[in-house]
Order: sequence, then structure tokens, then C-alpha cells
Amino acid sequence: MKLCFYRGISEDAHEADVPRRRKPTASARRQRVRLHEDVTERPEYVPQLHEDVPHVSNATPEMTGAADAVQTEEVATDGSLGSPAADEGFPGGPRDPSILTDFAEHERPDLKLVSHGRKVDKIGRSALEIEGLIVGTGLSPLIRCFVITTDPGLISAFFERWHRETSMFHLLVGELTITLDDVVSLLHLPITGALHTFEPLVTSDSIGLLTELLEVSHEEATFETRQASEPHVRLGWLRDLYESQCRARRWVVAARTYLLHLVGCTLFANKSSTHVHVVHLKAFRDLAQAGGFAWGAAALVHMYDHLNVASQASTRQLGGYITLLQCWIYEHFPTMHTSVVHDAYDEGSPRACRWLTGKAHMTGIKGASYRRRLDALTVTDVC
Repeated sequence: MKLCFYRGISEDAHEADVPRRRKPTASARRQRVRLHEDVTERPEYVPQLHEDVPHVSNATPEMTGAADAVQTEEVATDGSLGSPAADEGFPGGPRDPSILTDFAEHERPDLKLVSHGRKVDKIGRSALEIEGLIVGTGLSPLIRCFVITTDPGLISAFFERWHRETSMFHLLVGELTITLDDVVSLLHLPITGALHTFEPLVTSDSIGLLTELLEVSHEEATFETRQASEPHVRLGWLRDLYESQCRARRWVVAARTYLLHLVGCTLFANKSSTHVHVVHLKAFRDLAQAGGFAWGAAALVHMYDHLNVASQASTRQLGGYITLLQCWIYEHFPTMHTSVVHDAYDEGSPRACRWLTGKAHMTGIKGASYRRRLDALTVTDVC
């Protein structure tokens, strides 16, 4: 799924940076072999049958512990792989840090977050003439699903526990992640259907898409891609273009412009806060076909990719659809926050519309306090 949606235009190539799992030294492997031979050569050693599995299970930790002790002693002696103290685990993580190697600095300053909620609100609901086209794509719930004010402390406390090797939040109460079921509940987006492939674009290709699908001149498309930095366009330019297309009653191209602005502010939001990648316009070439795409799966892949990037120690900003992540925390961890529920919320609406997120309703706390709350969670605190 990841390859189908966003791998080609990922902002960061991860593979080269992923440290390899640490292998046991040759001497430690020999010690394990000797230990196994000593056990199997004893006169009383008899392979156990199925009904004796509990007896074998009870003996296994002792054997494993002995082998691990040999390996740990060697590591401490030659110093090449670090001392035993350096191999201690961390809250919510594995006891052996050599398994997941990207968690060296999990407590970091709060991330910079960008929410495009006000931009969605600024363009408003679609014109009545194109409302049917927008609804037909399956993306119309996004018009109402947005967080106005983000909570950097809350989100930072969670992203610090994200492991890109497992695509999970590793908490003291267990491992959890955002699922397709969450996407359906929170956003009411389709999760079944065709998987659209977003291939990388060069600037000349993006200019061709803009002239073909948005019907702007070659000169205007060239100027805009230069203004927005290569194969991107500005969200403000899209809003102005949409208004002019509506005035000219060019409804199909107006619908495409509106949808590119919508996904650029929601599902495929990036760190720029002002631009959207032109590649997403491809999905709206045939508006009737766009309704058959699994948009919820695309949203989840894009969110995972941005969490993977943010999990690296050098990253200071989180891109992606912040509404999805923040509302997922609201939904499943009610003791972690003091969010306000909208009195007029209809249970038939997306769950992401349930909370008031204006500045007057947000009472965020500092990241350190969120961390303490996160570590204090019990299983019964998770909804």
C-alpha cells in the first residue's frame, strides 16, 4: 500500500538512514552453541513431546538468560558495542534497544505544527453547481473535518513514542496505532477501492497538468510553479483561481481546483503551510473515477510517512493531516486532554467534528506534563 500511494514523492528517503540490527559477536554465538551442546549431551536429556511443552517453556528463560549473560559480558569487555548500562530499555520501548535502533533521543522539544483548518474555512463550502461532483469523489466530509488550533505538547508526547520500524506508538500500556477503522470513524472516508499511484513529477510535467486540467495558460502555469518552488502551486493562488472559474461558470475545472485545494489542506498537507504538490491533480482527471479511490488508505499512508520523518532526532516539524492525529488522541485517550465537545455535534457526523478546537477552547499544557500523563495511563484509560 505504501508503494502505491506516496513512496515516490516522499520528503525523506529512509532506507539509507536506518541503522542495521546489531548482530551477536562470533564468540557469543560459539558460547550459545556450546551451551546447547552441553544440555543435549546430558544423559537425562530427552526431547519433550507436545504434552510436556509447559516444562520446556519453564526451562527456556534460564537458557536464554545464560546466553544473554555471555554476550553482555563480551560486549562490556571489548567495549566495541557499548556497556550493559547503555543497553537498558526505556519506558514504553523494548528491553533490548538493539531491536529498534531509531529511538536514541525520544524526548525532544515540541514539534512545530501546521493546521490548514482556517484555509479550508476560507474557501468555504463548494458552489451549489459543483456540490454533486465534490460529494461524488467521497472527499466532501473533509470540508467539515479540521482542527483550527493544534496542541503541540499533546502531539509531541505521542510522536516521541512513534517507531517507524513498526509503525506503532510504543506506550507503557502497549503498542497502538492509527488504523483504517479510525479513518472511517473520524473522517468518514472510503477505505476500499482503487489504489491511485502518485508518481514523481518534474516541473514541465506539472505545467502540463495545470494547463490541461485547470485550463490556465502555459505562461501562468510556468509563473506559478516558479513562485511556489517547482512542482507545487500556492493554496492562495488556487483560491483565487477557483473564484474566477466560478464566475466564468467553468464548473468542471472549478471542481478540480477546489478538490486540489481541499486535499492540499487536509489529506496531503505538507510542511510548507502554503503549497500543495501538483501531482495530486492527477487523481481528479476523471471526477467520476475519483469516487472509486480508497482515500482513507491514502490518508493513513501519508500520515505514517510524516510520522516516520518526524521521529528522526533532527526533525523539528511535523507535516501531514494533523486533524487525523489530534482527533485520534482525543477519541482514544480522554484522560490526556481537556478538549471541549461541541454541543451541536450529530452522532451521524465524522467523529473529528465532535470537538471545539478554537483558541478559546484549547487549554494545552506543557509537553513534560503530557509525558507524565502518558506514562501514567492504564489499560482502562484507553478508550
